[in-house]
Amino acid sequence: MIVVAGEALIDLVPSPQQPSPARPGEEGAATPDGRLPALQPQRGGGPYNTAVALGRLGSPTAFCSRVSTDAFGASLLDGLHRSGVDTSLVQRGSEPTTLAVADISPDGSAGYGFYAEGTADRLFALPPALPDTVRALSLGTCSLILEPGAGAYESLLRREAGRGVFTALDPNIRAGLIPDPDAYRSRFRAWLPDVALLKLSEEDALWLAGAEDAADGGREAVTAAAKAWLDEGPAAIVLTRGGDGLTVLTRGGSLSVPGERVEVVDTIGAGDTVNAALLHRLDAHGALSYAAVRALGDDDWRDILRFAARAAAVTCSRAGAQPPFAAEVAV
Repeated sequence: MIVVAGEALIDLVPSPQQPSPARPGEEGAATPDGRLPALQPQRGGGPYNTAVALGRLGSPTAFCSRVSTDAFGASLLDGLHRSGVDTSLVQRGSEPTTLAVADISPDGSAGYGFYAEGTADRLFALPPALPDTVRALSLGTCSLILEPGAGAYESLLRREAGRGVFTALDPNIRAGLIPDPDAYRSRFRAWLPDVALLKLSEEDALWLAGAEDAADGGREAVTAAAKAWLDEGPAAIVLTRGGDGLTVLTRGGSLSVPGERVEVVDTIGAGDTVNAALLHRLDAHGALSYAAVRALGDDDWRDILRFAARAAAVTCSRAGAQPPFAAEVAV
């Protein structure tokens, strides 16, 4: 079983054909008659989307989080059940569900504003040892930023890695939630000895490397940072490059595959789908262990990355975080 640990929240997404709410400092976006755009609630959160995607692909999956007892929380659990995800590790609380207001750019990329004060997922507590059937643990996004829950998720990562569980991390940076970037960067590097697979976008890698303003677009800075991160623990690092595809970096070198061409509706959940697809395909290769990942060859990685690219393309082709089912990515 693969356990995904982290937040479950509700995305408030502008209705199709309507403008996104304005960013701070911009003029307010409105419909032609002056009304504010309608916002549609959709189930979300990086770890939540990853769990749903794994369930839809057919991997035995459990979700580990703290979810509100409000109506949104009930809907989040229903979405997990519909995707075949085990919720026995989900804690419940009467606090409200976190809300994320999405801002969809013309190219389909999404930014978020969060309403997370006093919400249920922030009060996550370290659970007892995970079942012996658990072979992999995936974490990331807001859950490793917002205290007090972040400390509990960090403890979960360290404990499970220490007993040999394969661990995957997607930082999925939400810079607006990080008051001290340098402190977070230091904390991130402290996680790496306990991480077997690190997956992140080029944008997140640039931010973590402190090279957002690099003159060359940051490619050299990202490569240098990734090599340093590999030395600190992970068996492999997968970088997502939007429509340009994916790259894996290992101690033996690097390999890239192109993205799948698709009409992009939005990119909500695309990176989370990649997380799930990587874990699902690694499992198909018998590689949910540190040693097995290090032993993968170029042909193995090419297959794994192409599968992840196909899965992400399906998610980008429809509105909101709607990852594919296994039949949609079969070849």
